[in-house]
Amino acid sequence: MRSFSQLWPTLKRLLAYGSPWRKPLGIAVLMMWVAAAAEVSGPLLISYFIDNMVAKNNLPLKVVAGLAAAYVGLQLFAAGLHYAQSLLFNRAAVGVVQQLRTDVMDAALCQPLSEFDTQPVGQVISRVTNDTEVIRDLYVTVVATVLRSAALVGAMLVAMFSLDWRMALVAIMIFPVVLVVMVIYQRYSTPIVRRVRAYLADINDGFNEIINGMSVIQQFRQQARFGERMGEASRSHYMARMQTLRLDGFLLRPLLSLFSSLILCGLLMLFGFSASGTIEVGVLYAFISYLGRLNEPLIELTTQQAMLQQAVVAGERVFELMDGPRQQYGNDDRPLQSGTIEVDNVSFAYRDDNLVLKNINLSVPSRNFVALVGHTGSGKSTLASLLMGYYR
Repeated sequence: MRSFSQLWPTLKRLLAYGSPWRKPLGIAVLMMWVAAAAEVSGPLLISYFIDNMVAKNNLPLKVVAGLAAAYVGLQLFAAGLHYAQSLLFNRAAVGVVQQLRTDVMDAALCQPLSEFDTQPVGQVISRVTNDTEVIRDLYVTVVATVLRSAALVGAMLVAMFSLDWRMALVAIMIFPVVLVVMVIYQRYSTPIVRRVRAYLADINDGFNEIINGMSVIQQFRQQARFGERMGEASRSHYMARMQTLRLDGFLLRPLLSLFSSLILCGLLMLFGFSASGTIEVGVLYAFISYLGRLNEPLIELTTQQAMLQQAVVAGERVFELMDGPRQQYGNDDRPLQSGTIEVDNVSFAYRDDNLVLKNINLSVPSRNFVALVGHTGSGKSTLASLLMGYYR
C-alpha cells in the first residue's frame, strides 16, 4: 500500500500537462480569492448590522438599504466570479485531455505487435477514453475544488481572527482532525480505487470481445458462458464500488459533521470569554455562520480524495501505456544488394511454453515467390511477421 509521496510523481506529471494554460489558470485562481473575500464579507455585514443597529434600536432606512444592497451585490459578484473561473478551468481541462489523448494514441500506434499478444484491445480503448476522461475531472473538479476551498478557508480564518482570536483558536481545532481523516482515507481507498479501474477495463475488454465475435459466439451457442463471464466482471466492479461508498459514508461527511458540531459546542461554552464578560450577538452569529461554512470546504477537500485517487490511478495506467516499449526499426538505409531471404533454423513462441514455429528453414532466391500454405494456426502469419521484423 503506497503513501501519498509515492503517488506524487504521477500527480506531478498529470499537473504538468496544464502548463500551457498557466495564464488562464492563474486568472482563475485570482478570481477564486476575490470571490472568497466577497463571500466572507457577508456575515461581517450582518454582524455589524446586529451589533450596531439592531442592538441599539437604531435602524435608519438608508443605512439598512445600503447594507442589504451591499450584501446582495457581494454575493452576486462572488457568483459571477465563480462562474468565470469555472469556464477557465473547464477550458484548460478540455485542452489537457485533448493533448493527453493525442499522446496516448501516438504511444498505442507505436507499440510493438508483441504487446498486443497479451494486452486485450478493450483495455487499450479503456485507457484512451475512460482513463483520460477521469483525468479531465482532476482539473475540472479536484484542482478547482481544492483551490476554491483553500481560498474560502483562508478568507474565513482571517475574518474569524479579526473578530475574536480566542474563538478562532477553538475553531481551527478541526484542522488536525480533518488531516487525520484524510490520511486514513487515502491509506484505505487507494487499493480499492485501483481495483475499480482494473475491473472497468475488464468490462470494456469483455464487451469488445463479445461484439467483435458475436457471430462465432452464436454459432457455437456460447451466449450463456460469455454472459456469465460478463456478469462476474460486473459483480466484481459493483463490490469494489460498494467498498468505496461504504468508506466514503463513514469517513467523510458524517464524521466531519460530528466534529464540527462538537467544536460549535465548544464555542458556545466560551460565551463569557470576552473582556466584557459576554460575546456580542453579531460576533456569535458570524462565528456560527463561518463554522458552518468552514465545514463545507473541509468536507469537499476530503471528498475530493476519491476523485484524486481515481485520477492518479488512471494516470498510472495511461503513463504505463505511454512509457511502454516502442516498435524499433533499423537505421540502415542502404539499398538492398540482393533480394534473397534465408530463414535458418528459426523457432518462435508467443509464450515460453508453447512454440508456434520450430526449427523452420526456408530459402527464397532473389526475384522468386514462395507461398506459405497450411491450416489455421500453423504459423503462416507469425513467420510473415518475423520476416517484417515485428518481433525481435
